[in-house]
Amino acid sequence: MHRCVCAALAVLSLVGASPTPGSAPPRSVPWKASRLDKPNEHVIFLQYGETEPALKLKETMPVEELNPTHYPARRAAAVAQHFLNARHGSPYKWFHVEQVQSATLEEIAGVGAKYHVVFSAKEGVCNQSVGLCTADVLFPEAGGDQTAPQVQCSCEGPLAINASAQEEAFYRRLRGSNSPVTGNNIPDSFGFIAPDMKPLWILAGVASSFVMLKESNENTLYNLAQVANVTQLESEDKQLKFQYHVLLHEMVSQEIIHWKLLVTWAPAGGVSVLHPERQPHCHDCVLPPATAPKERSDPE
Repeated sequence: MHRCVCAALAVLSLVGASPTPGSAPPRSVPWKASRLDKPNEHVIFLQYGETEPALKLKETMPVEELNPTHYPARRAAAVAQHFLNARHGSPYKWFHVEQVQSATLEEIAGVGAKYHVVFSAKEGVCNQSVGLCTADVLFPEAGGDQTAPQVQCSCEGPLAINASAQEEAFYRRLRGSNSPVTGNNIPDSFGFIAPDMKPLWILAGVASSFVMLKESNENTLYNLAQVANVTQLESEDKQLKFQYHVLLHEMVSQEIIHWKLLVTWAPAGGVSVLHPERQPHCHDCVLPPATAPKERSDPE
């Protein structure tokens, strides 16, 4: 009888023992990003896999409801707006957030802050609603090199808005011109944009979304303030090519940030931004009066 009890205790001690040094640890899967193409939808789909104990811990973490009119919710929606423009924008397609309907925040230990936002949006050139959009915006945990937020976004209405007639006419006009188009101070100090400059202004907004998406974090809110200058360059292929100098307004710090962007576009190929280059800080730069932000009344 005594020998049986000892044997049982020995078996139990083996069952409850910790892994020995050198044994294989539980396998965990890091964040991954992959493109998912569907009609009317072009998103980056985020997946996260982890070991069972970590997953249980994540499930118990509280999800915070956010006031949709306050800055944390609006910042996340602005990142989704830049995401939509970077993938669907053109000189005649520029998407804007109309109103944030709801927002939540989930802090994921070791990963970052995940915002879930629902907002109404529209395409501003033809003033066409795209209905409600739903986005998950993950801001990576602070520390180390700045990494772009990871975004998953889809909308009820069509994002592939048909502006082919306007785009083709604009494209043919610039391809057939003997003198490359140039422009300065768009809009001017009175907020005026000449009609023939509006497609170039919108293209600057779409191209700037590439930069604003990459540079955004939980403490920023970017907006295109002005095109300091734009020059059409010669192109060896069917793409139109432009050199832009844009002023981005970071509304939290009130800083005006200068960027030079080499932008290419064609109706068939979409917008691409090559060699974005941040310019040195300008102490004397001021925001154009026409684009000065309204006084903030909601909390950070």
